[in-house]
Amino acid sequence: MYEIKARVVSNAPVVPGVYAIYLRIPEAIDIRCGQFLNLSVGDGAHLLRRPFAIFSYDREARVVGVCYQLKGEGTRLLSERRAGDELACVLPLGNGFSIGEAQKRVALIGGGVGIFPLLSVLSEYAGCEKHFRSYMGFRNAAAVPSFTNFDKRSDYVAIATDDGSYGTKGTSVSAFFADLTQANPDVILACGPTPMLRALKAGLAERNIAIPCFVSLEERMGCGIGACLVCVCKKSGSEENVRVCKDGPVFDINEVEI
Repeated sequence: MYEIKARVVSNAPVVPGVYAIYLRIPEAIDIRCGQFLNLSVGDGAHLLRRPFAIFSYDREARVVGVCYQLKGEGTRLLSERRAGDELACVLPLGNGFSIGEAQKRVALIGGGVGIFPLLSVLSEYAGCEKHFRSYMGFRNAAAVPSFTNFDKRSDYVAIATDDGSYGTKGTSVSAFFADLTQANPDVILACGPTPMLRALKAGLAERNIAIPCFVSLEERMGCGIGACLVCVCKKSGSEENVRVCKDGPVFDINEVEI
C-alpha cells in the first residue's frame, strides 16, 4: 500500500453521469485485478477519500484508470479536476480476483459501473490460456460505454438492458443463465449492485450449481484499510463480520450475506 500524489492525465465522461479518470503515479507498483484505490477529490473541505475500483493499469507508463459515477458533492468536485491537477491517493487496496491455473473457462458478470473491475481481469490475464465469456447489464442504451473492448477480449459478449433498448431485454444475470450450457464455466467472477449479486446467488442455488463464484462487493467505505468498520458485512451463517475493504472486496459468493 502506497500513499502518493497522483497527477491527472485526463478526466472525462464515458457515458452520462459516469467519468473515467486516468492518473500518473510516481513509480511502478504491483496492482492486481479487482483491487481499488482511495482518491481525494482535490478539495480541502472534503477530507474523506473516495474508493474506486481500478479498471486499467499501464505499468510502463505508470498510469492508473478508474471510473466513477456522479453521486454527490465529492464526485462532482472530482469531475472538475483537469490534466495536471495533483490528487492524494492510496493504492493498491483490498484483495482482488484470482483465476486458478486449471480454470480455463471464465464467466464475467457485471452490472452498471460494476463492469469496470472486470475489465482489469481481462487485462491481467491477456495472453493466458483463458477463455472469457462476458455478460454485461445496463439501465438503457445511453448507459453502455463504447470504450471497454469486452468484445475484443472475450470469446462471447452478451449485453442486456433493463428496457431492451440495447442488446437483449433483461439483466446480465439472466443473460448468463440463458447461456450457461454453452459457457460451461470453470469459475464465475461478478461485480455489480447488490440486487444483481443476490439474483446471481439465488440463481446458482436454485439450479444447484456448485461452480466457484467470486464477487466484488460494492459498499460504502470510510478509511479503505479496515480501521473504521463502516463497510462490514456478515459472513453467511455466522454472527462474524468481515470488512469489505480489508478482507475483500472480492469474496466467495457463499462466504458472505448479500
